[in-house]
Amino acid sequence: MNFKNSLCVALDSSDYEWILSAATALADHIGWFKVGLEAFSAHGPALVEELAGIGPRVFLDLKLHDIPVTVGRAASNCAACGASMLTVHAAGGRRMLEAAVQGARQGAKQSPPKIVAVTVLTSLDRDALSELEIDNTPADLVGVWAKLAVQSGLDGVVASAREAAALRREFGEEFLIVAPGIRPASNATDDQRRVMTPAEAIRAGADILVVGRPITGADDLLEAAKSIVAEMASADSPV
Repeated sequence: MNFKNSLCVALDSSDYEWILSAATALADHIGWFKVGLEAFSAHGPALVEELAGIGPRVFLDLKLHDIPVTVGRAASNCAACGASMLTVHAAGGRRMLEAAVQGARQGAKQSPPKIVAVTVLTSLDRDALSELEIDNTPADLVGVWAKLAVQSGLDGVVASAREAAALRREFGEEFLIVAPGIRPASNATDDQRRVMTPAEAIRAGADILVVGRPITGADDLLEAAKSIVAEMASADSPV
């Protein structure tokens, strides 16, 4: 397995020049760029189009959540600018999720992007859910929303790697699991709560690992990315 293709680097910045510089430096060593709300709100579809031309695929992580018609049109626009994967919030319900799939298919110039549902943010734990008056554990809620995503025609979910093994058992090998909250053992967890190391996430069954600050905050981005890929590859070694 070529583990670099499973590494997605989150280019979370408002600095256009820094984003392009980082993307160019990392292009031959990773499989995905993630463009989130900060970068997209600063630079819009043009940034996605430019990054898509550099090499790695673009994961446009806007977590769409609105009425079905609005999400459908937004997903169409996201697909048209060259994103290879999009996020929508599972909490938007079946009609919204189905509208996202349909919109992305209509907007795609070539192959439609993968659509994955955001389940429980990795910054949320049981206490945070209780504050929202949600009685489920994070793992239980992830399972409920993942099932809804499958029933709505989505390709998979964004979920903590802590839930990856259970999701893989329930939904099979074709189900796409995108795992944020990945931290090397030597790194702090920052504002994440439900985190795992790269090797743990791969062993648990995650397909794509989203890594931000451990790479983008490093003195040497390229060496940090290579180190993450090496940790991912170590998952093939006996535990």
